Amino acid sequence: MKKIILSSLVALLAVHNVQAQNTDSLAKKLDSLRAHPDSSGGRKINTNQTAYNEKTKINVPVYFTLLGTDFTQEVTGPFHTRTSAWHKVGGFVVLEGIMFALDKPVQRYATDLMERNSSYRGLSNFVTNFGAAYEGYTLAALGLYGWAFKNQKIKTTTLLATQSYLVAGAVEALGKFISGRQRPNYLADGATEPNPTFHGPSFSAKHGSTSFPSGHTTAAFAAATVYAEEYRDFPWVPYVAYGAATLIGLSRITENKHWISDVFAGAGLGYITGLQVVRNYHRYAYLQNHKEKKGSVTLGVQFNYDHLEPALTYRFR
Repeated sequence: MKKIILSSLVALLAVHNVQAQNTDSLAKKLDSLRAHPDSSGGRKINTNQTAYNEKTKINVPVYFTLLGTDFTQEVTGPFHTRTSAWHKVGGFVVLEGIMFALDKPVQRYATDLMERNSSYRGLSNFVTNFGAAYEGYTLAALGLYGWAFKNQKIKTTTLLATQSYLVAGAVEALGKFISGRQRPNYLADGATEPNPTFHGPSFSAKHGSTSFPSGHTTAAFAAATVYAEEYRDFPWVPYVAYGAATLIGLSRITENKHWISDVFAGAGLGYITGLQVVRNYHRYAYLQNHKEKKGSVTLGVQFNYDHLEPALTYRFR
């Protein structure tokens, strides 16, 4: 995850350079459409294959501009949340409170289960590894497939998944720093069992204080949500995407790396980030598809009926 955060910071610096060269910036236009959080410019999001074309494809400057606005909107999101959405936030907070109460019982059960069953240990280890490097390999493979077969939708979706991955990773790292929560595989001096203690801001990993939220789960749900949203017309895609992300989250508990509340918080963070990234891209696509055509007027002469006369030529571009 440290590599993810470093990449995010480098990308955000690039965003500022790109935007500084554009006074009528794309970022400002995207921000003006934030009043329509469930749509793009007030219209339903179009995920048809034909909607991903030369106009809406993501090039390097656009990628970093979108990434910058993704991060900005993620951080400032709570200040722009509508009243109706706060009910969902409240529901999530209540559920997270329940998860906190279940931290120790679930940790004991998972630890005991792994000690008694070697086959579960092997499966758990494979799944948690898939949520690390293997997930990156999966994204790379999908991107290569889209490039090789000229499938613009897969290429775009994979790029959006990487943006979601980076933004969620940056926010997750901030959460780890602020909370400084002790991991379940750490025993304090003199303690007989681990405690889900919050030690507060810390620049080091003392007390195993990098537990909240779960980075693997955050990244898994961040990417899964992008694919689930972009391919929601295929009923099996959300089940596969969220199913794989859920297994990765559960493996962090069975591997004794995280408390259940860490995993639940990571899932929520990844989900919200994925939704925000998808909506931000489709605002961009809306702007591209409704861009006003510019033209040029040329004054010249033409020969008609044995004499010259002035002519105006208007060219669209």
